[in-house]
Amino acid sequence: MHENFFHTLKVYYEDTDAGGVVYYANYLKFLERARTEALHSIGFSNQKVKKDFGSLIIVKACNIEYKKPATLEDELTIRSFVKSITKTSFFMNQIITKGDDTIVEAQVHLVFVNDLGKPVKIPDKIYLKFRPYFCDTIKI
Repeated sequence: MHENFFHTLKVYYEDTDAGGVVYYANYLKFLERARTEALHSIGFSNQKVKKDFGSLIIVKACNIEYKKPATLEDELTIRSFVKSITKTSFFMNQIITKGDDTIVEAQVHLVFVNDLGKPVKIPDKIYLKFRPYFCDTIKI
């Protein structure tokens, strides 16, 4: 069985629209924070990846489905796992829940690039740290 990254957060007033519902674009910020924390939990940061490997991790595409709303002061949990991987990129599935309810599902395509924006091989050290979080087909 694969492992998952988990990140929890509370919805603040600044995250909501005039109706007290989380503004749709803020879910992208929540997902980004969860991915940053996932990277941190395996011993890396975006700055460390840039400094040590000369790479950046960028979002190439994001497919997101909003199922139910979150509102002011809700406690949310974001579960993230690696769905598939290639030499230069990986797909991360992320699910936001409120209690037992799934409120958002997203699949994010992340690519390692150099300073010129060209795809580069995922560093072996990062690949090996992500390995326990793979849950599906690994394409190399």
